[in-house]
Amino acid sequence: MNILLVEDNPGDVGLITEAFKNLETQVNIVVAKDGLEAIQLLNRENNYSNAIKPQLIVLDLNLPKKMEEKF
Repeated sequence: MNILLVEDNPGDVGLITEAFKNLETQVNIVVAKDGLEAIQLLNRENNYSNAIKPQLIVLDLNLPKKMEEKF
């Protein structure tokens, strides 16, 4: 399973990553630190031209550079 985790707090990234390790399914987690980075990853822009398509997005709703700033 490919997961995009949009989270700016390293502690929360660690907790969420650890929680997903307990699943029986193999999980690949890619972390975006803000909404802008997440949009670039999803659109395969800039350094993310080879990014995988996530099957699940886990999103922190209180992020810097929220997604609406892109538009």
